[in-house]
Amino acid sequence: MRILCLDYGERRIGAAICDELGITAQGLPTIIRKTKKHDLDILGKMIKTYNVEKIVIGYPIRIDGSEGIQCEKVNRYVKLLDKTFSLPIIKWPETLSTKEAEEILINSGVRWQKRKKMVDKLAACIILQSYLDSIDK
Repeated sequence: MRILCLDYGERRIGAAICDELGITAQGLPTIIRKTKKHDLDILGKMIKTYNVEKIVIGYPIRIDGSEGIQCEKVNRYVKLLDKTFSLPIIKWPETLSTKEAEEILINSGVRWQKRKKMVDKLAACIILQSYLDSIDK
């Protein structure tokens, strides 16, 4: 089963896909947000290209477990994805995934200009790998 993971943001959407066995996550090109139509067209192409059967989306629960404004934005986006693609959508905790991605890139010696382009993709990989590791195979 191919699973697409999204790290939703107001300017960019990080994306990752799992391998056909559902074992590992690989990054896909980050979507630079323009319009809803533009974003959904790109997601539609990804879904078709990879025969996606499920979407996992990072859910930004606060460290104390409460939901904030960002959760409301993700919930609205989930409704749009559901209406557009009619695929199962799993909201998966993403707390500190972007921070973890930034730390990995810093420790790898990636310059800040390049980090900005890579962080969303890596965060999506971290979220998806966390989900994959949690499910029974």
